[in-house]
Amino acid sequence: MQQDILINWSPQETRVAVVENGAVQELHVERTLERGLVGNVYLGKVSRVLPGMQSAFIDIGLERAAFLHVADVWHRQEGGEAPMFARKNEPPVPIEKQVFEGQALMVQVIKDPIGSKGARLSTQISIAGRLLVFLPQDDHVGVSQKIPQAERDALRTRLQKLVDDQVSGNGGGFILRTNGEDASDEELAEDIAYLRKTWAGIRQAALTHPPTSLLYQDLSLLQRVLRDLAGEQTQSIRIDSREQFVALKAFGNEFMPAAAAKLQLYKGERPIFDLYSIDEEIALALGRRVQLKSGGYLIVDQTEALTTIDVNTGGYVGARNFDDTIFKTNLEAAGAIARQLRLRNLGGIVIADFIDMLREDHQAAVLAEFRKQLARDRVKTMVGGFSQLGLVEMTRKRTRESLAHMLCEPCPTCQGAGQVKTARSVCYDILREVLREARQFNPREFRVVASPRVVELFLDEESQHLAGLSDFIGKPISLQAESAMGQAQYDIVLL
Repeated sequence: MQQDILINWSPQETRVAVVENGAVQELHVERTLERGLVGNVYLGKVSRVLPGMQSAFIDIGLERAAFLHVADVWHRQEGGEAPMFARKNEPPVPIEKQVFEGQALMVQVIKDPIGSKGARLSTQISIAGRLLVFLPQDDHVGVSQKIPQAERDALRTRLQKLVDDQVSGNGGGFILRTNGEDASDEELAEDIAYLRKTWAGIRQAALTHPPTSLLYQDLSLLQRVLRDLAGEQTQSIRIDSREQFVALKAFGNEFMPAAAAKLQLYKGERPIFDLYSIDEEIALALGRRVQLKSGGYLIVDQTEALTTIDVNTGGYVGARNFDDTIFKTNLEAAGAIARQLRLRNLGGIVIADFIDMLREDHQAAVLAEFRKQLARDRVKTMVGGFSQLGLVEMTRKRTRESLAHMLCEPCPTCQGAGQVKTARSVCYDILREVLREARQFNPREFRVVASPRVVELFLDEESQHLAGLSDFIGKPISLQAESAMGQAQYDIVLL
């Protein structure tokens, strides 16, 4: 499978598209003013401890206090260097015995703020390198579980020897990442030295900076393209900014030479995202309806608690019989749903409502195809089987805001409800409100300020009801159209 990575850079925003066989599979957006916080290390200050929730709120200098749960607190071991160093213990020690209000605590963001929730923190620090992840508070040497079991023991032995050989390393644990499986001893040793040097800088900053200070910031999206997104299947990495190309090339040559070799400066006259109609794909990814090639379609609804995806046959009638039509539509939908989850970065609970299939072999084939497509996802997913109601339940780890939450905001007219009252319903609300006001006050006149469509309805079809109310209360009722008002908005002014 051929993969290309396109980078569209501007001073205010970086956009990255991962394209496989001509189809956009992933979209990543990072805005200069809204850069993600995951991986950042702060010297936080404990603002509140909540024993009932076994959690604490930590001030790290953001608008909202961050959240630290007892499960993410690693307390000091005997012989530890400082309270900020910790190790898990089972059963967990109550949080009120581990942290206290006003305490300075080194913490790392493990989940970005989402909606009204603050960032989630951990006191266990981990620093990701090109080939390794460094755990400065641990002494464990491990290997990624994605690497085949048969190779893990040999890789662990190699890595342990390299760690032990650096006598000036001052300890710390390491985990070999999947892209370090074929790395040479020299490359691994360089990554070990780089990570330990980075940690030494963080520790020094913690001693000299005041609480709520940022001690370490994770790599930018541009740099993470080389570290996390580029792989053996990547054919090219094209970027449309000469300045960023030079900077990224220098960074890649130092830490990720294999990925840097695939970096290219795009010099075409057309915008780089026009090569694969990526802006059109973004527009489609923000809508509810996703058209399938066969004529079927998906309806994607994202709510606070979960995401629902409904599969419909639409205009597809090409199979020999109805069962085959349903089966082929569901089979195509399985791949389309997996792609939409990646494209929209949907996380949490996902309910897929495939079209009901009577044959068990069809259900098994659709489920197998769904799991196969989800296996390509970089984010962890878990999928159940078909429920008694024919639904497939799954979860996808929520690591950052979805594409819709990042690029959109609730409609100011409907406040995100997706619908508004009809103009006639608003007219009747106004009539009731005028009657209520007339019973409490005795003004000279009532003036109704509403949207043009509501005023137009009052002047036409509802004019009789308005005149009847005016006669009933014995006061004139005037109308004023206000184009800035939404259809459901109105004011009643007492004159």
